[in-house]
Amino acid sequence: MIAWLVLLQTTLTIAVAGPASNPEYWPLRLAESEGYFAQEKLAVSFETPRAEAGAAEALAKGQVDLAATSIDAALQLGHLHGAPPKLVFGLTATPAVAVLVPAAQKENIRALPDLVGKTIGVPAPGTPEERTLLSLLARGGVKLPQVTVRSFGERRLAGAVESGEVAAAVLGDPYATRLLEDGRAVALVDLRTRGEPERWLGQPGVHAAIFARADTRLRPEQLKPLARALLRAIRRLETATPEELQSRLPAAAGFSEDFRARLLGARAIFLSDGWVSPAMLRASVTLVRGRSTVPAKVSVPRNMDRLLLTGPLKEVLESSR
Repeated sequence: MIAWLVLLQTTLTIAVAGPASNPEYWPLRLAESEGYFAQEKLAVSFETPRAEAGAAEALAKGQVDLAATSIDAALQLGHLHGAPPKLVFGLTATPAVAVLVPAAQKENIRALPDLVGKTIGVPAPGTPEERTLLSLLARGGVKLPQVTVRSFGERRLAGAVESGEVAAAVLGDPYATRLLEDGRAVALVDLRTRGEPERWLGQPGVHAAIFARADTRLRPEQLKPLARALLRAIRRLETATPEELQSRLPAAAGFSEDFRARLLGARAIFLSDGWVSPAMLRASVTLVRGRSTVPAKVSVPRNMDRLLLTGPLKEVLESSR
């Protein structure tokens, strides 16, 4: 009873990266709308910055208890005087994106090295799409100066694929699904498909997660109910119909066909048990360092266990077996 009273009297403030249409952070939004946090006797308040960088910055400044953001933003902006944040719960393995090639070019571009000397489109600089492209090119042995990367915005980029203005583009849903279903593009790489992230990026990793600041004082009594609520939300996202979920995520829904495409495209990227191992975290940190600059003052330990605060989640998982 005392533990319940403590939880009810304390509001856990979480910065959830926007936009609301990004399915990587839907587990938190769904857990709130379905009342899973309340059922766990956990009071939660969301801050909703426009992008992943804002969520990480809010964590670093101590404005929130936790941040749901990308591992890139967490390492670059979520540190406390060089001490990286601690990962509490993994949300996704990768962004829900695909590398698309115009249908007219499908015989000429069948592997990443075929993109040398060509133009590749991304929605904008610094987006998950661009970061994913940089990792894929590096893994495929293609150096960045060997290609031209252009930013279009999502809608214009979809049009550039249709017209053949670009040789390839990195897009998420709903545009990726539309172009593929209409036969206007083919997928060179599709990270929305289970098993494909490991094929193209190496061993399993983590992209979006929930992080606590390095000096966090959050207790297991707060983190275990959080984990239980999020596990329920992920299971529902993986199994419920788009029609069942759309009314529960009104800010994310938009047009029904767009919501459906985003949901179905994201189902394979969720980390169903929220678990991130030291090996997964190490692989992801390596990817981050290969595609962006981590500030020199950020001290990433060799022992990845020091960056994991997953003990409460482990207890929850073990108790459910």
